Amino acid sequence: MPHTEFKAASSVASQPLSLAQGRLAALSWGRAGAPVWLALHGWLDNAASFSRLAPLLVEALGIRIVAIDFRGHGHSAHLPQVGDYALTDYALWDYCHDVLDAMEDLGLDQVSVLAHSMGAAVACLLAAALPERIERLTLIDGLGALNTPSEETASQLRKGLTAYRRPLSRPPRYPDIESAVAARVAGGVTPIDSITATPLVERNTQPTADGHVQMRTDSRLLKPSLVRFTPEQVLSLLANINAPVLLIEGEEGILGERAWAIQARQAVKRLTRQVLKGGHHLHLEPNAVAQVALVIDAYWVNANKG
Repeated sequence: MPHTEFKAASSVASQPLSLAQGRLAALSWGRAGAPVWLALHGWLDNAASFSRLAPLLVEALGIRIVAIDFRGHGHSAHLPQVGDYALTDYALWDYCHDVLDAMEDLGLDQVSVLAHSMGAAVACLLAAALPERIERLTLIDGLGALNTPSEETASQLRKGLTAYRRPLSRPPRYPDIESAVAARVAGGVTPIDSITATPLVERNTQPTADGHVQMRTDSRLLKPSLVRFTPEQVLSLLANINAPVLLIEGEEGILGERAWAIQARQAVKRLTRQVLKGGHHLHLEPNAVAQVALVIDAYWVNANKG
């Protein structure tokens, strides 16, 4: 696909997939038999995070992209609840099993990963722990993982235990999709506009009997983690990544020149960084997605030639 065509809307449609004996839902773009890239979304997002980028990459690179909904997100199953309150934590490292389960179902011994935000953190964990399973990483506005200094371990555990003892709240309900989108725009952790948020919200809602829409997301995802890696542990994990890494950041994203981001980038042995106009969800922003696709296409095509 010529680079000049990136600005045009792609006609490649997504196909729904069910993986891990129905536990994981996914979306797929591209033809069966093409090399597979797994796409991993961010916290509180879902597979539709790649609905604008994946069709462009499929046509440009001749690949198939399979984007999973992590457990508790989108159309994937929630963790079981025990009693009146949740006993099970959504720990970052548990999402690694979602990726490995998807790989097993797809018959993949090794895979290229396209990942955003929290998905990038999961990809980094897998690439460090199981380097033979990860061929390459394309990370979008995410690197490493949220961490807590060791001296704050007790306070982090206190937050988690206190939160998990509380009864679960009901999923939010809205009169229509437009109201749900407005709530996501107003309450997002990172800035996002309604056009960018719409695909995420559409996949993350379901109709109710009274004509409203209800969020699918497991409300336990909003509870603080019981424990987190320490900064030293995350830097050690990043240093153990052997796969080549293309890191694409938004000018208004979450990394930039913050001290932690600089340390994280320096820890990775084979990292190439590109900073583009856009925010944290630049791969889903209509005005930024074509440039993201262009950078990914050009980088990996040249890398393959080398």
